[in-house]
Amino acid sequence: MALDTKGRIFDIQKFSVHDGPGIRTIVFLKGCVLRCRWCCNPESQEYKIQQMSKNGKIKTVGRDVTVEEVLNEVEKDRIYFRRSGGGITLSGGESMCQPDFAVALLEEAHARGINTAIETTACVPWETVARFLPHLDTVLMDIKHMDSLKHKEFTTQPNELILENVKKIAHSGVKLIVRVPVIPTFNDTEQEIEAIARYAVSIGVKEMHLLPYHPFGVDKYKGLNREYSLHHIKTPTDEHMQILLQSALNTGIKAQIGG
Repeated sequence: MALDTKGRIFDIQKFSVHDGPGIRTIVFLKGCVLRCRWCCNPESQEYKIQQMSKNGKIKTVGRDVTVEEVLNEVEKDRIYFRRSGGGITLSGGESMCQPDFAVALLEEAHARGINTAIETTACVPWETVARFLPHLDTVLMDIKHMDSLKHKEFTTQPNELILENVKKIAHSGVKLIVRVPVIPTFNDTEQEIEAIARYAVSIGVKEMHLLPYHPFGVDKYKGLNREYSLHHIKTPTDEHMQILLQSALNTGIKAQIGG
């Protein structure tokens, strides 16, 4: 039974306004195929349940839940969904790494009249992506770089599968927003942002969000006894983000800074 389907999450965040339309409740799933150097949720990368030091205390990261348990929590925010056009957003990690649980959660949310969205890189076989699409109102899709070698250098994975999947999602009819994490030393030049925007336009994408880098996850790396390799970079200035925004707008896409 779908309500009994189990998955592994590490957080449920309420009252988000940056991860899909309206006020959202975000469910963060464990596990990811990428290892982005700037990842602000390093505790999401491993599927296994972990111990992380936080403020001098040891915190267990990850718990197993059923679809029903998650939706019972999400339902508490239904009044905010109705007023704002919001709903549930799946994030991570990479939700598509737990397809049975994530699809069952989205399907049941839809059955209850709750708007659905997902934050994803879709770096999984297309057959997996296709399982999600009938149960999604919005796909927030990361495109991090057009150069596959540089993409692999900073994330451990090439980008061909991601680019092929985003093209198919764009042609599926589901609302698709391309999101670009803007990371100094990786993709923060006008040429790199313009290349992503031009690709998005070429496959029919109409909306793009530029998300400036912030070092929010640095302390988490310490808590997991992991090295943070981008400690030398800083958040892009507002002036620089405006320049990058203009390079995207020049391609004809509707673009903005932030989600």
